[in-house]
Amino acid sequence: MIRLWLLILLVFGLAAEPSRAQPAGELRMRADLVAQTRTVAPGGLAWIALRQRLEPGWHTYWLNPGDAGGPTEISWAPVPGAEIGPIQWPRPRRLLVQAYMNHVYEGEVLLPIPVQVSPDLRPGDVLRLRATTTAFVCSDTLCVPQTDEVSLDIPVSDETPRLTSHGAAVGAAIEALPTSPALQATHGAQGDRVRLSIAGPAVVEALGQARPRVWFFAEQPGRIDHAAVQDVQSGPQGVTLTLKPGNGPQPDQPLSGLLTIGDRAFQVTARPGEALPGARGRILTPAPLDDTGQGAEGDLGLWKALLFAFLGGVILNLMPCVFPILSMKAAALTALAQDPTAARRDGVAFLAGVMVSFLALAGALIAARAGGQAVGWGFQLQSPAFTGALALVMLAAGLNLAGLYHMGASAPRIGSFGPLRRLGGAGGAFLTGVLAVLLAAPCTGPFMAAAVGFGLTLPAAQALAVFAALGLGFGLPFVAAAFSPGLIRRLPRPGPWMERLRRILAIPMFATALWLAWVFLRQGGWPAAMALLLAAMALAAALVVYGRAQLRLLDSRPARPLLIGAWAGLLAAVILVGVAVQAARGASRPAPAAAFSEAAVAAAQSQGKVVFVNATADWCLTCKVNEAGALAAPAVRRALADPGVVYLEADWTRRDPTIGAYLARHGRSGVPVYLVYGPQASEPVLLPQLLTEDTVLEALRSARPGSSASSR
Repeated sequence: MIRLWLLILLVFGLAAEPSRAQPAGELRMRADLVAQTRTVAPGGLAWIALRQRLEPGWHTYWLNPGDAGGPTEISWAPVPGAEIGPIQWPRPRRLLVQAYMNHVYEGEVLLPIPVQVSPDLRPGDVLRLRATTTAFVCSDTLCVPQTDEVSLDIPVSDETPRLTSHGAAVGAAIEALPTSPALQATHGAQGDRVRLSIAGPAVVEALGQARPRVWFFAEQPGRIDHAAVQDVQSGPQGVTLTLKPGNGPQPDQPLSGLLTIGDRAFQVTARPGEALPGARGRILTPAPLDDTGQGAEGDLGLWKALLFAFLGGVILNLMPCVFPILSMKAAALTALAQDPTAARRDGVAFLAGVMVSFLALAGALIAARAGGQAVGWGFQLQSPAFTGALALVMLAAGLNLAGLYHMGASAPRIGSFGPLRRLGGAGGAFLTGVLAVLLAAPCTGPFMAAAVGFGLTLPAAQALAVFAALGLGFGLPFVAAAFSPGLIRRLPRPGPWMERLRRILAIPMFATALWLAWVFLRQGGWPAAMALLLAAMALAAALVVYGRAQLRLLDSRPARPLLIGAWAGLLAAVILVGVAVQAARGASRPAPAAAFSEAAVAAAQSQGKVVFVNATADWCLTCKVNEAGALAAPAVRRALADPGVVYLEADWTRRDPTIGAYLARHGRSGVPVYLVYGPQASEPVLLPQLLTEDTVLEALRSARPGSSASSR
């Protein structure tokens, strides 16, 4: 209200004369009345419209104008023989100017008005309509109150009415008005937010559109913060929005307004009450703050998303998360140096393993989000059980490459030891592809982050297509190498050097196992990590004993006691892993010293400070590379320690639905994500996944008050 009164005082200071006294050339809007039909019938309902024709760059306002401005008002002279209804407000568009949200109309606007004609009128009479209209006509920098005298004469006739030259446009405006279907709607407090639940068949039908954008326009000023992102969940029976309350009083009274879903709009009156069943579930990407598309989501098309996903998959091969698996790819290629046919077969099998794994992870992620969970890419490593199991798998792979046991040595004689039988050829290549995806999934990189974030807002079939393109890009380099005869011929012939190379390539496997064990420690604490360490020792002992059994069987010596010992060690490892996982589930993870919350962001901004948000996770190697590189640079550390800058860490090592929803609002589904807020910025600047020292320093510098970037 303070902003509104200041704006009104400014307007009247700038425009002491009413607009009708201005020369015609200075008017930014033309207003008149138009009718749908040439005549009206006695006792019938007629429609007219107040037409506003605005110059480009100028606008008028909806019933609730938002953070500034005022709605169009119309004052009628007495009309004998008719009762004139109120303006029927069309759906407005959102216009964000600096940090202020406006609900506006632009171009040519038709505001429909119903007219009930008295049955006392007779054919030959004339319905004479006279009115004075007042509107705020505004641009991004200037507001002018404009008053117009408008009139319209409509003959009364008992003949079938015919449309005027404006009749079709008026009819279309009436047809496009928000509808009032049978809906259930409740609202209530949800922490420091306002929860709005709306259910009904019409809402469910509207939600069936591809990527529906959902927004609620409150009719009562001050009830919600118009310029805040609105979080949205859809369910089988409706939709739930989480809104930021406004600065005005929050009475325990109905909350009325306009719910827009895609191209549909509904009049809603929500009464205080509990959340409606069936109105939650799938987390939808919030609508951008501005109808020009400048907001939280961005606007990738499907084909662009497919291209970005493919390029992101190719680049993913170069990300730090994938380095350990490169050794397995190199070993596979060198082993097939003199067998191009087998190389091509294994290349296709590797790609199949990659594609199946990407689609399986994507399906699980889509299903979890449809169930209302705020999960993102790399979600499997948020589970201590998965992290611990993968650490042991990498340990087993390293021991195999080191030669301490062999998959399939003397296979005919130890074939009964099925779980450790070698899966050579295509089977081994397929599993290598699976393992490569499991290790690569924690990473996001250039192009990939936007494509994955966009893909999760699409219907399931289109989302899976985006992830399939990502998998194709990830697997293509290895397949291209496998199908390249020139490259295969240049590889040296098999020999003793391959055994030495295998043992060297075991080092990245052991390093990966240690990294995963460290992640498990961070997730579950020391008691869980000690149990995992004992499990690793039991597994290593079991595999070494199994390797000795293989050697005895190759020499035709009995090995039953060793095989029994190997099985016993494997069983002990499984039991100890279970103990470790149970301990990790019960552990509480300490919060970072500068823990992220949206309240902390708002508090820092209110103090005029720049905010740097680091969304990270211990299982994200790209995050750690950035933190050890660009973020650890002396100049960056000094900039982040400046009193005018607040550094906040959103730790996503373990599943956190608040952080997941926050990332989704900014079109991201995985980490790393780096965001910089200026003191007055309603939306942050999103930095690239691979940071440089100059990128961070420039973002912090631009966000400071007074810089040109921070005022945009």
